[in-house]
Amino acid sequence: MKVRMSSLIVGAGLCALVAGTPQSVRAGDEAETAELLIALLKAGRAVVSEHQALINDASKGNKGFTDEFVAHEIIEKFKAKTRVDLSRPSGIPQAPVLLSLLEAEREVVLEAQPVINKQGVAFKGFIPAVFARKSGEKFYKKTGIKLKLTGTDYRYPGNKPDDFEAEVLRMFADPRHPKGQQYAKATMVNGKPVMRVMDPEYAGATCLTCHGGPKGERDITGSKKEGWKEGELAGAISIVMPMR
Repeated sequence: MKVRMSSLIVGAGLCALVAGTPQSVRAGDEAETAELLIALLKAGRAVVSEHQALINDASKGNKGFTDEFVAHEIIEKFKAKTRVDLSRPSGIPQAPVLLSLLEAEREVVLEAQPVINKQGVAFKGFIPAVFARKSGEKFYKKTGIKLKLTGTDYRYPGNKPDDFEAEVLRMFADPRHPKGQQYAKATMVNGKPVMRVMDPEYAGATCLTCHGGPKGERDITGSKKEGWKEGELAGAISIVMPMR
């Protein structure tokens, strides 16, 4: 029942949004909004990560890893982290933009169903990084808010850091920077006021399968491993939000 309820609420919330219209935030709200968006993207990525064995099970066809299932899991993880219940979002100022990201995440999973459920193929290529990238792209089209993964060792061209992101990544890599501390700055992009927020990310044990050692060896995706060590800076989640 929770899944059905969240489905209806998400659909209703998105009806209030105009596709492609930037969703601006007030200057006093942007830090909290960015923090919630980051948490929601991380929740979705965690759900994909936790179900990698199922996704890559070549012996199974329909795996039940549907957009409804994923939405339910994301809502529960997000609620546990933030105490914000997106199955009952009324009264939350950020509800429209959060529901927009949740819908983007659902769309990514829905479009991947033929790949996820294909038998006879082990590695599907549907990994957390791909999920996050595609969710961010769909989210931008819906809201005008840029949400992406970035890092010095980027693989996908769209994740290449711009000048601002490169500077902040260098700051995050400085041992004097408090580990885990976000960076936010009100600035201008293309002559318009925006709030830029970056959240540092560090290599976890699951990351090392593809990004660990030995450096230069090909991983399961065919890319060269970066030689990361657990706990090292891996990159950041970057947000560019239009401001009123």
